Amino acid sequence: MKKIFNITIVGMIVLLMAIQSCKKMDIYPKDKVTTGSVANSSDGILNVTNGNYAMFKDVVEFNGFKDDNNCYVRQYFQMSDFAADNIVNGQRTEDPLYYSFTYTHSPSQANARYFWYISYKIINGANTVIDILKGKKNLTPLERQLEGENYFLRAFCTFNLVRFYAKPYNEGDPSSNPGVILRQSASEEAAKARASVKETYAFVLSDLKSAASLMDQSRGKAFASKEAAWAMLSRVYLNEGDYNNTIAYSDSVINSGKFKLETSASFPTYFANALNRDETIWAIAFTPADNRGKFGSIASMLYSDGNSGWGEEFASKSLRDVMSAHLNDVRWDYIDTLHTANGAIAKKNGIEIFYITKFSFQDGDPNLSSPVMFRLAEMYLNRAEAYADKGNVSSALADVNKIRKNRGLQNTLYSSVPAGETVLDVVLNERRIELAFEGFRLWDLLRNHRNIVRDYWGYHIPGLTVSDIDLSHPPTGYPNLVIPWNSPKVQYYIPIDEILANPLCKQNP
Repeated sequence: MKKIFNITIVGMIVLLMAIQSCKKMDIYPKDKVTTGSVANSSDGILNVTNGNYAMFKDVVEFNGFKDDNNCYVRQYFQMSDFAADNIVNGQRTEDPLYYSFTYTHSPSQANARYFWYISYKIINGANTVIDILKGKKNLTPLERQLEGENYFLRAFCTFNLVRFYAKPYNEGDPSSNPGVILRQSASEEAAKARASVKETYAFVLSDLKSAASLMDQSRGKAFASKEAAWAMLSRVYLNEGDYNNTIAYSDSVINSGKFKLETSASFPTYFANALNRDETIWAIAFTPADNRGKFGSIASMLYSDGNSGWGEEFASKSLRDVMSAHLNDVRWDYIDTLHTANGAIAKKNGIEIFYITKFSFQDGDPNLSSPVMFRLAEMYLNRAEAYADKGNVSSALADVNKIRKNRGLQNTLYSSVPAGETVLDVVLNERRIELAFEGFRLWDLLRNHRNIVRDYWGYHIPGLTVSDIDLSHPPTGYPNLVIPWNSPKVQYYIPIDEILANPLCKQNP
């Protein structure tokens, strides 16, 4: 890809453009769906609901343009994983994902602006359905299901917003730390202040409990379900530090009997076939027609067969070092080593090329997948972390071992905590390996007050170029290799569009 322009200059240009157009720019889309434009029928409500799901994968016009890079799930995975330590950036790029690697965020940052915009567009669509159905008597079973699904979608988007744009729940006082704007109706005024982090979490939990109480039907793994709401309750409570409820809702999913862990034999093909597998709770369904290909798929930056994608971001040495103790672990199947003609590991700018394939090979296409948002393995690991935090070592290790048994490590199970480690270390290492590249690692570190340590060469180091170093001797001691867990840098800025259009919304420091 092309070299990136000077960040400061680009940021200033975009900022000036935003200021000049702020009177025309609306934080809501001009074509937003309203209760008045939806037929008050099950078919109309079904169409709006299905359209809400489609916005997770569609390229939606933003600020007058369509860009193949602008896709909710692409930004979600990149803005989270590229800011952590499992993925290394192989070169400079003009894609805004670069800012996630380098923590050189700005209010005019394109990926963070789009993610905020599309999140609230989905929330607005969900509110449209909720506004119609919540006051309606004698709902049909389908209408109850659809109302529940839209509560779930509103909660899902709101929770991801508060994680990206606010402090973690357990950093400082969640009652006073600003969270995000809570959009509770499609008809409310656009100008609205940010709720606190605590209020935001309470809103999300309330929505998820409403969703679980309403959803009694199954529309398949591409749609929300009662179990998906329970799974998300487990995730939210873990991030809030409510370990009893984390365990309770993990139990609800595990004991539902509707899901099974993939085995060591089936796991290597799991992600390419996620919509048809028993471990999946909810995935975003992509078809060949939805494929963004080389220029916009999630896989395009993580893998290349020589022509299918850019292949510029690789599994980090830090992650591979953790995995290196067990080369028979089937989770290595999602790390594809590129070799030269003479059998050596190929390099880009001195960085060994270990492609990532968790988002590839649905229908054999290197750029196609249906990204998994919730799966059963997370429930065991959420529960394990909660047990670890409660001091229940045996139960935490039992859940970790449940995963390891199904990943080819049945002969290396934990009978006790290894010397020099804590049970939480054991759980977090297992989460790191099992959930790698799925958008968890950043939150796992921040939630547990652990720094983001990137002590390996890569373009996450601002200001350095390949010409600055001797690649035969990997650099050490460069600045910005460690990002403290409580650094303000870990929060994305509220996008300039919101700040200019909504005077009640305050910016992050």
